[in-house]
Amino acid sequence: MRLSETERAVIRDTVRELFGPQARVRLFGSRTDDAARGGDIDLLIECPEPLPDRAARTHRLVARLQMRLGDQRIDALVVDPTTPATPIVRVAQHTGIAV
Repeated sequence: MRLSETERAVIRDTVRELFGPQARVRLFGSRTDDAARGGDIDLLIECPEPLPDRAARTHRLVARLQMRLGDQRIDALVVDPTTPATPIVRVAQHTGIAV
């Protein structure tokens, strides 16, 4: 995983702020490959409760992470029990690494 412990802590704390302590966060995509270089930060946030304002919270998450981690490209998928299991969500669940 190509995130420092400090970056991981910032991500975990920010996810908890916006989605609560039960939310799980996983890193997926190119940043999971220690041999690779560059790449954006792809995050999967899994919430146990339905989120009526999921899109707004997702936008706030990305904005806060960019302010706290620096101007990096961050993509976030936020899923709850009402989210359809799309192919990208299944890949992220299968290959993601807990942050």
